[in-house]
Amino acid sequence: MAASGAVETAPPGATTDPSPHPAPSLAAGHLFRPISAEDEEQQPTEIESLCMNCYNNGITRLLLTKIPFFREIIVSSFSCEHCGWNNTEIQSAGRIQDQGVRYTLTVRALEDMNREVVKTDSATTRIPELDFEIPAFSQKGALTTVEGLINRAIFGLEQDQPTRRANKDATAERIDEFIVKLKELKQVATPFTLIIDDPAGNSFVENPHAPQKDDALVITHYNRTLLQEEMLGLQAEAPAEKPQEEDLRNEVLQFNTNCPECNAPAQTNMKLVQIPHFKEVIIMATNCENCGHRTNEVKSGGAVEPLGTRITLHITDPSDMTRDLLKSETCSVEIPELEFELGMAVLGGKFTTLEGLLKDVRELVTKNPFTLGDSSNPGQTEKLQEFSQKLDQIIEGNVKAHFIMDDPAGNSYLQNVYAPEDDPEMKVERYKRTFDQNEELGLNDMKTEGYEAGLAPQR
Repeated sequence: MAASGAVETAPPGATTDPSPHPAPSLAAGHLFRPISAEDEEQQPTEIESLCMNCYNNGITRLLLTKIPFFREIIVSSFSCEHCGWNNTEIQSAGRIQDQGVRYTLTVRALEDMNREVVKTDSATTRIPELDFEIPAFSQKGALTTVEGLINRAIFGLEQDQPTRRANKDATAERIDEFIVKLKELKQVATPFTLIIDDPAGNSFVENPHAPQKDDALVITHYNRTLLQEEMLGLQAEAPAEKPQEEDLRNEVLQFNTNCPECNAPAQTNMKLVQIPHFKEVIIMATNCENCGHRTNEVKSGGAVEPLGTRITLHITDPSDMTRDLLKSETCSVEIPELEFELGMAVLGGKFTTLEGLLKDVRELVTKNPFTLGDSSNPGQTEKLQEFSQKLDQIIEGNVKAHFIMDDPAGNSYLQNVYAPEDDPEMKVERYKRTFDQNEELGLNDMKTEGYEAGLAPQR
């Protein structure tokens, strides 16, 4: 059963003259600023616009902001002082991501209903237990909670019920029964599954248990299908001609891109590097001249290894922090003493030192957007502060700990300072991947031998 687009009861009004009190102008590169009560310059822009409920003029407020560790959004709010009508929605201000994203949340308790959710208009929402689906582009984007998504669906289904009952429509009774089931979900008498599938990759579901892993939330990144590309208005690229073979080991390639921080034009440098006692990798570095933002990313230069790799380092000395480290996108990181686990694809690929990676982990955890500001949970904030202090002690060498890198693709590396001899503090294990790990890497459906036979014409 699908919820209709009637959830949005009032389309945005037609804009007229701007308000005589616009927001203060922001410097170039800082249009999207993180929400902060201490930022006095961050004020919404007010625009006088037509109310589609009473056809008098109301006020639309636009706020350009940025969700840390997520991306830029535009929050719009309309209110009419004549009839009291109000409406809010969000729009993604960032680009369409390279991959789609699917959030699968198992709702087991009432606390899960309060999880923050960013749902863009290109996202599809499903509840398999009720065979319920809200199709893409049937609702405007929203910054809400899990309970808010259900309330929004209930409101949309109830909107045309009086007309259906007056016409004695047979579907009115069935919709009433279904609305009762949706309302029962809010009590969480039994667990249910909420799936948000966004081909644009711009939706988001909160993990309230950070920095620990959220067992109730599964995040899957995937390549879009041709149909999804067309739905997003992306033109399929023609297959590129096979380039001539060149020796790229001594060349630094440059290509144009946009800064991930301020979206200004920037250049990315790419270099093929040979890591001693390991393999070739591709290092990409971006430096933005507009805002000064710098970033680097590492891609594996080879194929997926036949066996996965698990590297365990016992940190016993401050000098261990200087070890070179290559973390691929498929590598997860674990620190058992802190009960901490960093999943695949988080922080991306990195070529740094052990100290550099641990500092990136600390910054990722302590600057979680849902643990800052007035709405933060004091207990959770204390846990994050305690975690940060323990991590600092490990970085300073005051506490011994185990650092584990698990890469099913076998493309991660941690420097052996005793090479070519064995490192007494480091253990490297090779293991056979499970079916689920091969599925995550896309290897189960990959056919590398005899695939030409499948392309032969049938006679």
